[in-house]
Amino acid sequence: MKVFKLSLGVSVVAVLALCLVAMFPSSVLAQADSFLGTWTLNVAKSKYSPGPPPKAQTSTYEASGQGVKVTVKGTGADGKPLTTEFTANYDGKDHPVTGNADYDAQSWKRIDANTVEFTRKKGGKVVQTGTNVVSKDGKTRTVTTKGTNAQGQQISNVAIYEKS
Repeated sequence: MKVFKLSLGVSVVAVLALCLVAMFPSSVLAQADSFLGTWTLNVAKSKYSPGPPPKAQTSTYEASGQGVKVTVKGTGADGKPLTTEFTANYDGKDHPVTGNADYDAQSWKRIDANTVEFTRKKGGKVVQTGTNVVSKDGKTRTVTTKGTNAQGQQISNVAIYEKS
């Protein structure tokens, strides 16, 4: 009889937990993603090698399915407008990227709540790797990238973004 009561109790708890999860829309659950929001590049705190850095850049991260849709807009070092867009699902699989001369696909793998490792490819070949880390206070995001740019130069960048 005790086994039946324990099983019944567990079943009731499981059903109640499922009901609570179902009551919250996915957008509410997605808000727990520390990357969501608008981020502005702090050019003065960032380091681009070989450089030069972009003149300005804003990244917007929005919930999208199992991951995020990222839109990057700004002004390149040459003064021309730039826009890069992609959706990353934290699944380690390649997803298409538009608007970036350095890479045309990107995969993301979540390491913890505030850290993502990424791999960027051009024509199926890995050209850049790095990390994207949100600070514990959620106010700063640091993107560290190593690899090769579209001109074939070795790059080593640390881009510092602040939550807008």
